[in-house]
Amino acid sequence: QVRLVESGGGLAQAGETLKLSCSFIGDDFKTYAMSWFRQSPGTAEREFVAGISWNGELVNYVDFAKGRFTIVKDTPKNLVHLQMNSLKPEDTGVYYCGADYTNTKLASGIDYWGQGTQVTVSP
Repeated sequence: QVRLVESGGGLAQAGETLKLSCSFIGDDFKTYAMSWFRQSPGTAEREFVAGISWNGELVNYVDFAKGRFTIVKDTPKNLVHLQMNSLKPEDTGVYYCGADYTNTKLASGIDYWGQGTQVTVSP
């Protein structure tokens, strides 16, 4: 059974940086695509933020993350990171780590989820 544990969320001011990490436990990490999703306040849906293929060769970002966020898969350490620079108040939300075999951008396609980590960005 796969278990994902996020860390690194917290409070930041606009323009600052945060780095989220997700620890993968329980299966062969290198065979999984990894992704980050976000659930904004007052919404029920998790929206795709960034994803990386099992081998790290294919990376995708949602438009608002391009140029500001970077996803990195550290296979030897079973970790995936999301470096978030130039944070904006609208980046506030709960960030979830996801694992799947198909490098999906759809929340419905994710096989395993972490518990989420809160990110709050003040003006």
